[in-house]
Amino acid sequence: MRIAIVESGGKQYRAVEGSTIDVDRLAYEVGKKFDFERVLLMADEDIVMVGTPTVGEIKVSATVVDHVKGPKVVSFKYRPKKRIRVKGGHRHFYTRLMIDFIGKDGEERMVEVKKAPAAVAEVEAVEAVEEPKVEKQKKASTRDAAKKSATTKKTDTK
Repeated sequence: MRIAIVESGGKQYRAVEGSTIDVDRLAYEVGKKFDFERVLLMADEDIVMVGTPTVGEIKVSATVVDHVKGPKVVSFKYRPKKRIRVKGGHRHFYTRLMIDFIGKDGEERMVEVKKAPAAVAEVEAVEAVEEPKVEKQKKASTRDAAKKSATTKKTDTK
């Protein structure tokens, strides 16, 4: 698994091959591919290349997946005893990028695409919901068996 630290919009992001990152809004259309200009670090298992300040021979290519809005940030100004209450807020715009390739220019690599975190969580949730039902049925049947044996013991002793 290759990891790179890239700079976009004055901020640094951790890019992993086959995963997505949200960066500040970029002026690219959905589906367009591009390369990051500033790669600060690249790590592949035990090999780490640190730039001074950038790693020149490494390129990180990405594809624009979507333009999304971030969570709402609420700003509330309050001054007691003066009847001043001002509520405002905003939602920041982000561009979601799929990291396609990290490596030297001309190098060929097969990228393993990971499942989206929401899909993985959904599969795990479905499995978690199904498993307790089976356990409850087993517990119920053992309880019924225990009740039956207890009633038969009471009748046998009389």
